[in-house]
Amino acid sequence: MDHIVTVQDAVTAFADFMEPTAAELDAIEQEMPVILADVDLLDAQITTLDRIPTELDNRRLRRARRRALAARIALANRPAAATVPGGAA
Repeated sequence: MDHIVTVQDAVTAFADFMEPTAAELDAIEQEMPVILADVDLLDAQITTLDRIPTELDNRRLRRARRRALAARIALANRPAAATVPGGAA
């Protein structure tokens, strides 16, 4: 029994167009503080899903919200020269 395999998958599996460009990687790196702050906020929210939040939980949530907002403000207010050319993310 011969197995029929497509060559297309083997050729395009490691094609250059599937990798992020340098501009896209730079954009991700510039947005990393926002991403990490959002992860911290989600972590704080997840811990309160199955119980009534305590005062400590509420403080952690407020702190995480402030950090996420501050990270978004810092990203939005960065100088125009720091943006990535080419319109990447």
